[in-house]
Amino acid sequence: MSKGTAARGAKQPSLAQLRAFDAVAEHLHFRDAAAAIGMSQPALSGAVSALEEALGVQLLERTTRKVLLSPAGERLAARAKDVLEAVGALMEEAEAVRAPFTGALRLGAIPTVAPYLLPSVLRLVHERYPELDLQVHEEQTASLVDGLLGGRLDLLLLAVPLGVPGVTELPLFDEDFVLITPLDHWLGGREGIPREALRELNLLLLDEGHCLRDQALDICREAGRGDAPVTTTAAGLSTLVQLVAGGLGVTLLPRTAVKVETSRSSQLLTGYFAEPAPTRRIALAMRTGAARGAEYAALAAELRRAMSALPVRPVPL
Repeated sequence: MSKGTAARGAKQPSLAQLRAFDAVAEHLHFRDAAAAIGMSQPALSGAVSALEEALGVQLLERTTRKVLLSPAGERLAARAKDVLEAVGALMEEAEAVRAPFTGALRLGAIPTVAPYLLPSVLRLVHERYPELDLQVHEEQTASLVDGLLGGRLDLLLLAVPLGVPGVTELPLFDEDFVLITPLDHWLGGREGIPREALRELNLLLLDEGHCLRDQALDICREAGRGDAPVTTTAAGLSTLVQLVAGGLGVTLLPRTAVKVETSRSSQLLTGYFAEPAPTRRIALAMRTGAARGAEYAALAAELRRAMSALPVRPVPL
């Protein structure tokens, strides 16, 4: 009997068995794996055993204290994940064909965008796509991109360019950065501020990992400022602005964040840079070739129109 004939006659693994094995391979713990996929621990153990029997190989090394992948398990875990992702893509495409703008849409957004743009996004979805189940996740850029490429997220709202293979960007708008200062600062409230002024300022930044921090540092380098020691950082823009109000320094804010963040204190002034002002571009990002790509492109077009009322410059189609 040929190998192909033998393979066709063998018992085929089920998706439930593959999901069970994938969960165990990820968590290396039966209880945690069972909780992750909503299966009882005995059922999960039985599914993995059935998969081992169907494949004719031992996938796990079980001890009283821990679970390890066998050499065969190490090789087949990646294959199992590929199969599950392919099935997920198949179901996603079928859902998209049946009814566009329905079902779940898992949207990831960075913290320096989410509080300021989500009202426009949510209003648009509520008015135009009432059958769409929008699920929002706020995370830093690296985590969002990992979630997109791994299938945990469907669409991202963040600053670009990313330059990540397998990710397609759908530009929405450009927005300027402004300078936020205390009331008594010599640049407070001024217009036409030259970028070179950044060379000597005590600039307050977000923590490592925020793309806005990297953008601010890039702007400073373009202005001719060398690397300066950072003595004070913040986890979010709200804290950063309060530090400015307390006189610890100045900071850069994107225009969409100004109204929300500066309204909390009367001790702040906003300065505007000379043209061309430093800017950032905001876009939607999706997996290249995503089954719902046409929907995402249509959503991007609607968002460009909806956000034209904000202090931004929509990217021409």
